Amino acid sequence: MGIKREFLGETAEGAPVYGYHLTNTAGMEVCVMNYGAVIRNIIVPDKNGVKRDVALGFDTLEEYFINRGSVGATVGPVANRTAGAKYTIDGITYHMIANEGANNLHTDPDHCFYKRIWETEETDHDVTFLLDAPDGDLGFPGNRHVSLTFSLSEENELRLHYHVTSDAKTYLNLTNHAYFNLGGHDSGKVLQHVMQLNASHYTPVVKGAIPTGEIASVNGTPLDFSNPKTIGQDIDADFEQLKLVGGYDQNFCIDGADGTLRGFANVTNPTTGITMHCATTLPGFQFYSANGFHSDHGKDGVVYDERDGFCLETQFYPNSVNEPAFPDVIFGPDRAYDSVTVYQFT
Repeated sequence: MGIKREFLGETAEGAPVYGYHLTNTAGMEVCVMNYGAVIRNIIVPDKNGVKRDVALGFDTLEEYFINRGSVGATVGPVANRTAGAKYTIDGITYHMIANEGANNLHTDPDHCFYKRIWETEETDHDVTFLLDAPDGDLGFPGNRHVSLTFSLSEENELRLHYHVTSDAKTYLNLTNHAYFNLGGHDSGKVLQHVMQLNASHYTPVVKGAIPTGEIASVNGTPLDFSNPKTIGQDIDADFEQLKLVGGYDQNFCIDGADGTLRGFANVTNPTTGITMHCATTLPGFQFYSANGFHSDHGKDGVVYDERDGFCLETQFYPNSVNEPAFPDVIFGPDRAYDSVTVYQFT
């Protein structure tokens, strides 16, 4: 086990950007950056011992400074969509920017948490990123202290531990937006990946991908991954929920979610033999099949196109702040935000 720090460059304001390389004796390596608490690399040996980088990303800092696809990003204070770009706490209405029609997506892609330099604390086996967001920052109440610890175990478990405190009630729903391709970031479409999900329900949406407030069964729909199947098997099925978002981009409700660490997905690339096992303490996750995603400047000069990666973004349900029946996303002096997500590679 070990951590090595690498100087990557500077922001336009002259702040240094470092990559922190976490390694284990099993041959796995993860690189995370203090810019945006971004996951830059996840390098795993395949069934033949060939090391493959299974996280999409960029070669240059300049691309991360732009990063319209939130690639590898720690999204906060609020990930996913908020209807009408507004919410109410104790009778006070707060407004977010309307950056996806009348709605908000990922808070503010130009100024949110993944466009900032985080402070760092290192140990022999993990690195913690720290960020202070003052009261009123991006229109959110509360002086918030955010910490995110990345650790890598000898069992190839990449663990993300989020903790946020606030001195006033505030809206929080953080996630990491890594794009995975278990064939290697440069191997093209992920449609032959075999996926199984521990999620018998999902939250249907209307146009604009805003949840209706309903929690519906996946049974008999293309969203049913209770038995293993390829991502591509039903992705273009004649099903309204797929058509509304161009493929998979749905919030799934984890079966038995109770705040403890619970497995929710297994994904395998049959060619490389790499399998990713996913677990979280959160109640949901967004399965996104990179519909419409495109980047001309991927790592090693690769051009990324739609469906060249997939995301499993752990979260509270989207727009929970405006849906009383959804999990509570208001945190404050009497309730700290705390969650763990684990991606294990075998």
